Amino acid sequence: MWMDALPQAVLLTRGGVVTRVNAAAARLWGVSQERAAGRPVLEVVRRHTLEALLERGGELELEVSGRTLRCTATRDAAESALIVEDVTDHRRREAELREATAVLSHEFRTPVAALRGVLEALEYDMPQELSQNFVRQGLQETERLARLVEDLAVGFRPTRARTLPLAEAFTRAERLLAPELLARQATVSFGPDHLVRADPDKLLQVLLNLVENALKYGPAGHPVDVQTAERGTWVEVCVLDDGSPLADTDGLFRAHTRGVSATGQGSGMGLYIVRSIVQGWGGQTWAERRGERNAFCFTLPGVAGLGG
Repeated sequence: MWMDALPQAVLLTRGGVVTRVNAAAARLWGVSQERAAGRPVLEVVRRHTLEALLERGGELELEVSGRTLRCTATRDAAESALIVEDVTDHRRREAELREATAVLSHEFRTPVAALRGVLEALEYDMPQELSQNFVRQGLQETERLARLVEDLAVGFRPTRARTLPLAEAFTRAERLLAPELLARQATVSFGPDHLVRADPDKLLQVLLNLVENALKYGPAGHPVDVQTAERGTWVEVCVLDDGSPLADTDGLFRAHTRGVSATGQGSGMGLYIVRSIVQGWGGQTWAERRGERNAFCFTLPGVAGLGG
């Protein structure tokens, strides 16, 4: 029968008694089509919520054994029909879209803020050389925004990996962090240079997120240190601050998670973005306590024999 070809589970009733279930419904409720016919609705669906839905009509969603089921009931005099559709994959895609939107929002924040600073600076009279320097910075951040827009079509995995010295990313990060360092009367120092293989913009995003976190959650005026070391074919980068000890450090890398001492507005996406980017190039992320300091670390591919 045509009903058995439907992917949705269909149950038909008359006067509160099941008259027919299709093949998908038999699988869903674990009852043969022959045994279901003639039984009270509750004996087949085994949920009062579905029995009530059949009586009144309408729609609801149920979570059953990790699956999301959309249940729709229609009535016509004494007869009614229940249609159950598994929408788990659809809801998962919706969740991924919300996650992607949050990630993009976070990633766009830094270049937009940098552009705002450049434009505000250009409102004032200044030597031509300094003005040209600001224009170059603005163009660089505009290009970065353009690349982020292109990433919408290909996901968030690094797609422009090249060999570069860590010092190149350190210089860019220090320049963009300058206003925040000044406001917090803090300094940031960087460890020895190494040649690595990474997407420069993604690497910059990782550094900015980690150093900004260190500045935000560490004591005002205390230095932030970015340490580097070779670990076989990998290069380890650790950002150290003088903040209080952290509990459940691995949990901090989950989406929409913030530390217990976090204040003000925040998406809780910074460390999630860090882990997503680093995993994209095959590296690892972790947080640990080193002496009296917190260390947030990641690894990225080194270029054998060419490290500084």
